[in-house]
This record gives sequence, C-alpha cells and structure tokens, in this order.
Amino acid sequence: MGWVKKVSWLPFGAAIACGTLSACSQGPDMSGIAAERERSVHRYDISQAMASNGKVVVVGTQSGVVLSSDDQGKRWKRTPLGNTSLVDMTVCGDQGFVAIDHYHKVWSADAQGKNWKSVPLDMPRTPLAVTCDKQGGWWVVGVNAVIAGSADQGKTWKITDLGEDTQITTIQFLDEKNGIALGEFGLTVTTEDGGTTWKKGPPMPGEFYAYAALFANGGEGWVSGVAGQVLHTTDGGRSWTKQVNTTQASLNRLFMHEGQPFGVGASGVIARLEGDSWRAVPYTDPVPVFLGGGASLPGQSAIVIGGPGGLLRAVSTHAKQ
Repeated sequence: MGWVKKVSWLPFGAAIACGTLSACSQGPDMSGIAAERERSVHRYDISQAMASNGKVVVVGTQSGVVLSSDDQGKRWKRTPLGNTSLVDMTVCGDQGFVAIDHYHKVWSADAQGKNWKSVPLDMPRTPLAVTCDKQGGWWVVGVNAVIAGSADQGKTWKITDLGEDTQITTIQFLDEKNGIALGEFGLTVTTEDGGTTWKKGPPMPGEFYAYAALFANGGEGWVSGVAGQVLHTTDGGRSWTKQVNTTQASLNRLFMHEGQPFGVGASGVIARLEGDSWRAVPYTDPVPVFLGGGASLPGQSAIVIGGPGGLLRAVSTHAKQ
C-alpha cells in the first residue's frame, strides 16, 4: 500500500514558525520499538543455556531474562531476572530447573519454569557447568579445577579444589554413586562415592578440550571439542576413541533426542550420531550462526535450537535430505 501525504494549511505566521524552529515536524515513528518490546523473544537475546523436562522448555540468555514454553516452543513467556547471564542449565529429579549465572549465582525454578530464585555462589569464581545428582543435589564446576556441591539447594556448599590452573567444563552423574567431570588439557575427574571425594583419572588423548559431554549410561558417553572433534567411550571415561564428525563443526551442546545423541554448534549445525559417525541434520532455512542451546521435544520429532539475534525455534528432525 502506497504512502499518502496529508497536507494541512497553517496560518502564515505559524508556517514561518514551523519552518524556522522545526517544532511542527512529525516525530519519529516509535511503533517498531513498541512492537519489539511486546514480543516475548527480542532481537538482542542470545540463547546460551537450555533444558527441558519433557513438558516445559526453559532457555537462559545473556540479556538477564529466562524464556519458557509449555507448548513445544510455539509460544514463549519472558521472565526478567535482572543483571544475569545464564551460561548452563539442567533439570533435577523433581523436574525443576537449576541454572548457573556468570555473576556468581545459582538460580532455580519449579517444574513449570516459574518462581525463580537465586543463591550466591562463591566458588568456582567463574562457573561453567551445572548438573544434579540422582538425589537432587546441585553440582557446579568451573575455573581452577573447582567442584562445588550442595545437598540443601545452595544453603551450604562443599568445595573440592584440585589445585590446578585448569577449567572443568562439563559434569554429569551416571548413577547414585558415580560421576564424571571433564575439562581442558584432557582433564578427567571422577567420583565413586556420590561426590564425597573426587580424583583424577586417565586423561583424554591429545590434551582434549571438552566443550560438552553426554553419557547414555554408566559406560557409554561422548565428548565434543575444538575443531569439530568428538570422542567416544564405552568404559565410563577410562579410555576414549575418536569418532568421525562429518559436519566438521564444533558442537557446543550434546543431548539425547528420540534415543539418539544429538549436538548443536557452529555455523548453525545440528548433528546426529548415525552408526559411528556424526552427520548433519538438514532443516528448513538454516542459519549460519553458532547455536548455544538445544533440547528435545518428546513425541514431536523435533528439537528446539537457540542462538544469537533472538534465534529460538523448533526444528523438525525428520526433514528430507
């Protein structure tokens, strides 16, 4: 539709005043800004943490908000948290959500992704990953090879300091007693007593830097790293072998979907393990940006992906080649 200019005749004196002072010119159109504010997902949102309990998907951003959906990603609710940057998120045994904040806090919410509250976190100074054990305890890892555990939702913390200038970047409990944490320079740390003690294990080969890890059970797991590398273990991390990643993209997040390991990462890549190789999952209108989060949508043959520029959408995993 074309633009129609409306002409109004002003008295001669008023016309001179408007021309001289520019006080009668039309103001800027603010409708675009207003519309952006009304959206649940904003263009400046950068999704970098994501988790799903099967009913609700929750996304943590750099911009101080949490986004949640209870209808498989069709609609999103925006919850401001203030000055926060959520870098990792997990689901605990009660189906509630736990997330770590770059600004030294741990946030938690109920199973609906509501009623967010925070507790302070002194160590590690820069948290990088969070998980829950089978009893619902919280575990946080990060810089300087520090592992922090809390059995009372952050009221008190037990700190394990390995005394190394090394980042621990992933942590997962395999069962009630056994857990594994991985980091840079091939660092492998395990517990066999539910986190009471942690000890270093055989390192991953080649001073591997772990981006993300996923264990399907107590024995089999995968870890992704720089330059698209992926390692595979069948003995709980005591030994590792390389797997082919045909996408050659670094995978920032690994997760299970429909019983298969999936990953999301650089250049908008979604990857799936097929046999012994990781292969790209084609999808409509791919985006050539890093994907900071991914989560399964159970029963939907789809996943949710998130990244910069307000990117947050559901993607079919059954797209045709």
